[in-house]
Amino acid sequence: MAGGKLSARQKMINLMYLVFIAMLALNMSKEVLSAFGLMNEKLTESNQAATERNEAFMQGLAEKVSEQPAKYQPLKAQADQISTLANNFNSYLEELKGKMTATVDDPQDYEVMDKGDYLDNNFFKGDKLKPEGQEFLNQIKTFREGVIDVLSQNPDMASIAEDVKDKFETDPVTNRDGNKVDWLDYHYKGFPLVASLTKMTQLQADVKNTESEVLSSMLAGKLKVEASLTNFDAIVVPDKTAFFSGENFTGRIILGKNDKTLKADKVVINGQELPAESMQAGQTLLDFPAGAVGEREIEGEFQFKEGDSIISIPVKSTYAVVPKPNSATISADKMNVVYRGVANPMTISFAGISDNNVSASAPGLSKGSGVGKYVMNPGSGREVTINVSGTLPDGSKVSDKATFRIKDIPKPTGTISGQDGVVKLPRNSVEIATIGAMLDDFDFELPIQVTSFKIKVPGQPSVEVNGTKLNSQAKNSLRKARRGDAVQIFDIKAQIRGNSSYKLKGVSPVIVEIAN
Repeated sequence: MAGGKLSARQKMINLMYLVFIAMLALNMSKEVLSAFGLMNEKLTESNQAATERNEAFMQGLAEKVSEQPAKYQPLKAQADQISTLANNFNSYLEELKGKMTATVDDPQDYEVMDKGDYLDNNFFKGDKLKPEGQEFLNQIKTFREGVIDVLSQNPDMASIAEDVKDKFETDPVTNRDGNKVDWLDYHYKGFPLVASLTKMTQLQADVKNTESEVLSSMLAGKLKVEASLTNFDAIVVPDKTAFFSGENFTGRIILGKNDKTLKADKVVINGQELPAESMQAGQTLLDFPAGAVGEREIEGEFQFKEGDSIISIPVKSTYAVVPKPNSATISADKMNVVYRGVANPMTISFAGISDNNVSASAPGLSKGSGVGKYVMNPGSGREVTINVSGTLPDGSKVSDKATFRIKDIPKPTGTISGQDGVVKLPRNSVEIATIGAMLDDFDFELPIQVTSFKIKVPGQPSVEVNGTKLNSQAKNSLRKARRGDAVQIFDIKAQIRGNSSYKLKGVSPVIVEIAN
């Protein structure tokens, strides 16, 4: 176009025209690449839906096996084989696609996926297949022949088996020029990366659709609700597990299959036929006096017309009637009093009322973690009253209260090396011993920290010591003690570790008899 006997101006025009055509071709190529990418995304979404559908099939089949194993276990075994073949092949393709997209920075930038280098280098070496290319063909063959082998066990699946054979065939292909070309060359050699990626996703779609078609055909004859109503169970569903004396029992009866289109023709409960408005589609409403306190029975029958016959389904259930609560249960978990300076755990509840409908209040009372759990930290005074209120299911209120005595933490007992009272120890053991304090027979394990004490050796002045061990002055005094001397450790000062604001009562002294 730009040659021949043309003027320089015409040659320039022709050359610009060629550049313009090339630019259009380049833009069209990018649009095609993007179109392949969008198609790949749509196929991926469709494959996800197919996966969920197939999983639902398998779950439904598993439920049928648990109900009737002898009837459905052989079918489940075949379905598991199909599912395993499909999952294995799909996982292989997904891994291969991951390697393909790893060659680009952005796996969603389809306009840069215009080269076919990855599969050309991965599958082929010149005109021959590499092991990776042969593995791709082997994966297709394993899926194809595995599915056909499973389907051959069922004569009704012959048409599906033939379709699988055609859809996953890898024989040589005749091209537009009438020449035979290897299947892998024909479909993947020299194609842009995005086109091959889309073909892989389409192959996954074929696998998913094949799995769906096989499973649905397998289940078509067996995953149906049994026609006869003799296979249904009548189930009494109370509105709650226990009822108060004077209340009406409320609840419903549903069939085991819970068929929303099914309505009883006649229902008799405890000898009384229920009114027509109680019998609704898929359920029958119950509303009758609960009766006296204790365990009560429900007996009766459902009646349905099936053809010319009347099908009767027995109804049998029990429920409990409990007294209406008029007092709360309030108890301290470890004692019948509460102690100052201690977080006293408490359980507060109303019989027959859920925890979220119970409230309790008192000075120092706070909600703990767990049902009915509270913590009491009493302040000054000698008693504390806890007020409790509850809301019944009918909205009415009940209340109660209880009073607890408040006590101080008892007087701690002094110890030396963990021993209290009169202790016999060698002099060197006393020198290195730890002075402590403990609470005898107290329901709480409180960490008591000694801060200071005094030691008195006979014939020597008292020595005051800060901390829990003898200082040098106390040791010097102790060395003057003789065998049999009674050394006093007294005026022991202690506090609750982590709660120094609470003042403990004076700690009782320890008497140490020197053994040597």
